[in-house]
Amino acid sequence: MKTRLIPRLGWQVSEVGYGMWGMGGWTGSDDAASSAALDRAVALGCNFFDTAWAYGEGRSERLLGGLVRRHPDAKLLTATKVPPMDRVWPGKGATPVDQVFPYDHIVDYTNRSLANLGTDAVDLQQLHVWDDRWATDDGWKRAAEDLKRAGKIRAFGISVNRWEPENVLHALETGLVDTVQVVHNIFDQAPEDVLFDACARKGIGVIARVPFDEGSLTGTLTPQSRWPDGDFRNIYFQPPKLQETLARVEPLKALVRAWDDSLPGVALRFVLAHPAVTTVIPGMRTLANVEANLAVSGRPLPASQLSALRPFRWDRKPDHRP
Repeated sequence: MKTRLIPRLGWQVSEVGYGMWGMGGWTGSDDAASSAALDRAVALGCNFFDTAWAYGEGRSERLLGGLVRRHPDAKLLTATKVPPMDRVWPGKGATPVDQVFPYDHIVDYTNRSLANLGTDAVDLQQLHVWDDRWATDDGWKRAAEDLKRAGKIRAFGISVNRWEPENVLHALETGLVDTVQVVHNIFDQAPEDVLFDACARKGIGVIARVPFDEGSLTGTLTPQSRWPDGDFRNIYFQPPKLQETLARVEPLKALVRAWDDSLPGVALRFVLAHPAVTTVIPGMRTLANVEANLAVSGRPLPASQLSALRPFRWDRKPDHRP
């Protein structure tokens, strides 16, 4: 497993990390299978594990805590997130920040996460939504500073709203943000326009999430794909979005077949092709997924293939109003 440096933290992070959203209660998630997959990831050199309190209201955090205890000699980096107090995803700038991330709420949920993890500190605490109109607020700034000073967090980050990669630039100017988590994949290339350069200049780590576009870039979806009630993908791929997405995936699948490669592997390698990306965090719940996804480390895409993927960029607009 190759690692990449977060300059402002001095951390060496596995370039393929572990996204733990699916372990918080997605259909078919099983704690024993999840733990086995996590253990396999550690054995293969993964050292970055990203969860959130909202992933099963602490269930995913507890799984991560168990992993840390099973591997006391491994230097594992733990990352979690504070849910918005109003429980609204994505963050809306029209909502006053004291209704989303007041000081006491950030501190309280950090303590809750630490209890779930069973640790005295979490390596990276993140805000789970964001709008840059909140950047000047003193509450979240004091919380980040005080939690670091108390030794409860070692770094602080922001997870930005889907399809809004530049809606964090003012927050970066505060000097308090160590990492940014952003959607980046073959379709969603917009973070490369401005955000990645801004992070690189400041030595800020970039955590690339949703590399498979919620499953479309695994190449496994069909016009008949459906999910159980309550599954987020029913919203994300509601008609006509599923049909429109599949129309874009089909020529991509044909291209990858001509390369005699797998679409998921190419999708991950596309993300890792940008030097500003510190780690990509695919969601993984099975041993097979772990082994296939971590195997892409150290296998850069040829320049010709990277160029061929550029035209698949798809600039989508957020589904919410500010």
